[in-house]
Amino acid sequence: MAKQKSSNKIQDQQALERNKQEKQKAIVVGVGLQSDRTNEHKESLVELIELSETAGAEVVGSTSQVVGKFNAATLIGSGKVEEIKDLVESSEANLVVIDHQLSGSQSMNLEKIVQVPVIDRTQVILDIFAMRAQTHEGKLQVELAQMLDQLPRMVGAWMGSLSRQGGGIGTRGPGETALELDRRRIHKRVDQVKKELQEVRKRRDQHRQSRKKNRIPTFALIGYTNAGKSTLMNVLTKADTFTENQVFATLDPTTRKVYLENGPPAVLTDTVGFIRRLPTKLIEAFKATLEESEAADVLLHVIDVSNPNFIRHEEVVSELIQEFNWQNKKMIYVYNKADLCGEKEKFLAKGHPRIFTSAVSGQGIDALKESMLASISDQQKEVELFIPKEEQNLVYQIGREAKVILQEEASTGTLIKVKLTESQIRQWGAYLQT
Repeated sequence: MAKQKSSNKIQDQQALERNKQEKQKAIVVGVGLQSDRTNEHKESLVELIELSETAGAEVVGSTSQVVGKFNAATLIGSGKVEEIKDLVESSEANLVVIDHQLSGSQSMNLEKIVQVPVIDRTQVILDIFAMRAQTHEGKLQVELAQMLDQLPRMVGAWMGSLSRQGGGIGTRGPGETALELDRRRIHKRVDQVKKELQEVRKRRDQHRQSRKKNRIPTFALIGYTNAGKSTLMNVLTKADTFTENQVFATLDPTTRKVYLENGPPAVLTDTVGFIRRLPTKLIEAFKATLEESEAADVLLHVIDVSNPNFIRHEEVVSELIQEFNWQNKKMIYVYNKADLCGEKEKFLAKGHPRIFTSAVSGQGIDALKESMLASISDQQKEVELFIPKEEQNLVYQIGREAKVILQEEASTGTLIKVKLTESQIRQWGAYLQT
């Protein structure tokens, strides 16, 4: 018996290595309902092709189907399933990616027919997140999301053995070991990860409470993935946040000081990008990250105006803003990459400040900073300070940190009328005129 187990383990490991070395060729399948908005499934399919390529697959074919209602057994119609099977055989594909959430039984039923692994949009997105996760927190969040996604898929003999699992899409991170775990052990690990992430949330909350206590204005960048948020972050804060022209380049939130001329010290947070059909399990797992945006005083909604689907991207993020109950927060619409597009007037967001920027050329950056400063003006109070002549160097410092309204020179010093936050008032309390 021991020899048999050892032999099976070796075979599994060998199969694992073969799968890792085998290039994944994918057929991507778009799925839509007749009740969906026009072209929604086509735009989503194009996006899924990009996601699949980002995850490392070579897309060798695609097809789509619009149905009146979904098939409970296979999601799509039997005729379309047979067409996919033919596509797989003719293209020698070894993976099928469906642009919709699949249940465990639907995946199993489809795999029995097409004879290759079948995964869905959520698994591709989670796989990309597993690739991008760098910090301990990020890896924990991805692991939790993957386990929450895997639990309802546990049907039959876990839809196969470890031998059919490789280094391909949908198997990175905890997916490589999840097949060896039963429901009880997975639930136990989920509880453990949630506790660890709860500690992360507590630490983040302590930092936020400290900023709140000191009345430090906070801004957060939100927007569709690959809208240019991280590049904008670097320009505004002179930071060196990782940037790349790819989806989900940023996974872990990054907070940096931002300098606003004639304004108080403030911080700016860059967060993970959104996408249509954002997996609910991802939202649940990334609560600690999303809370950074939730707690911000002002949201900067960054939109890649050069993208032909930017209007839909803006709508998707707006829908998520409603879902997260952020709609009453102050918001500035930042139409980024404006140097790559023509007409702009038709893009105006209603009811919110709107700025056209280019993080690359610097276009609109000063206007954006002015809008950011104006958005927190209610956090400032107009006061008078008197700076003695022997401390005249402080006049320049005040001018750098706050909006000076009036400055009068006197024989013994300088009287300054200035707008300060509460923390700044405490900082300059010794010079306050009452």
